Amino acid sequence: MTEDLDQDLDRAAAALRRLPPSCGPVRLVAVDGHAGSGKSTLAGRLSAALGGAPVLHLDDLASHAELFAWTGRLLEQVVRPLSEGRAARYHPYDWNLRAFGPARTLEPAPVVLVEGVGAGRRALRPFLARLLWMERGPEESWARGRRRDGPAQAAFWDGWTVAETRHFAEDPSRPFADALVRERGEGYAWLPGPSVTAGPNQIITHRDESPAAN
Repeated sequence: MTEDLDQDLDRAAAALRRLPPSCGPVRLVAVDGHAGSGKSTLAGRLSAALGGAPVLHLDDLASHAELFAWTGRLLEQVVRPLSEGRAARYHPYDWNLRAFGPARTLEPAPVVLVEGVGAGRRALRPFLARLLWMERGPEESWARGRRRDGPAQAAFWDGWTVAETRHFAEDPSRPFADALVRERGEGYAWLPGPSVTAGPNQIITHRDESPAAN
C-alpha cells in the first residue's frame, strides 16, 4: 500500500512539475476542500514527493476575527513577491496568543503549495497552475475535524461551519478544480475535476486511473 501511495504521489508530482509557471517563476498549486477533509496531509505528502516543496498553510493568514478575510494579506505578502521572483514574507497567526507573529520567509520554488479552506477562491485562481479539491463532503469533514480538535474547540467549530458554508456559497472552489482527490485506503484516487479539459499535463488520465477510482 505504501508503494502504491508513493507511486500515485510521484505521478502527481511529475505532472505538477511539467506545468508552466503561473506566478512569476512559481507553479502555485492550491489544495482546497472542507475543513477536516485531509488537505494538510495531502499537501504534506505532495511536498515530500516534490522533494520538499514549500507549503503555505492558510491558517497562518487567517485569524479569529478574519476567518476568510485574508485575501489582501495573501496577495500583498505572498502572491505579489512570488510573481516578481522574490521571496515572500508573511506574519503567521498564533491561534493560541491571538496575534500575528514574527515574519516567515517563503522562497519562490518551482512548485509552491497553498493549503487551506478557500485556497481556490476567485482572487487567487488567476495565479494558480492547478487547483486540487479534496473530495470529502462537509458533514463528514467537519466531524473528522471536531474529533481531531476535541470538545474544547466545539464552540469554534460551531462558528466555523457557518462561516465556511457562507464562504463556499459566495465563492465556490470545487467547480473550478482541475482534479478531485479522494482518499482510498492508504492512497488517493485522482479524478478529473469539473474544469479539466483533456491535455498532456492533466494530473490524472484515463490510462492512469486505477479501478478503485471508478
